[in-house]
Amino acid sequence: MQSEKIIERIVSWLKDYAEKAGVKGYVIGVSGGVDSGVVSTLCAMTGLKVLAIEMPIRQQKDQASRALEHIEFLKNKFPNVEGFSVDLNEPFEALYKTFDVKDDEFPAEKLAFANTRSRLRMLTLYYYGQINGLLVCGTGNKVEDFGIGFYTKYGDGGVDVSPIADLYKTEVY
Repeated sequence: MQSEKIIERIVSWLKDYAEKAGVKGYVIGVSGGVDSGVVSTLCAMTGLKVLAIEMPIRQQKDQASRALEHIEFLKNKFPNVEGFSVDLNEPFEALYKTFDVKDDEFPAEKLAFANTRSRLRMLTLYYYGQINGLLVCGTGNKVEDFGIGFYTKYGDGGVDVSPIADLYKTEVY
């Protein structure tokens, strides 16, 4: 794999796409994982505005701390990057209480709430994207979003662009 050429191509494509769309740059959810780390860095390399947001909902502390560490790395390395955390625990718990159903009658409830987390994050990214004139950048790779397809429809699959959609996880590494 020709990593440098692929990086240059994606960065150039992201920059051209945003400029043609008439937006300032990208907003991206940073989870602390490899895909969001790579994609947020590619967005930052465009020189356009990047808003990196960590959005915990019942997250493990190590995931949240990795995400925040990566956001700090981006802010220190790229002057075009801003980032922060939006704690979505309270709104999620309010939905959880509002939608309360009997688990034994609705065995798919746990999956529904897992997907609700993703959709709440999507809503948050679009909110911050719209008020800042940014496109929502996805982090799904070829297998997750476009192969097996285990993303959440209108959740982590609800994005404006997917720059690593043509790369396998091994290529993202």
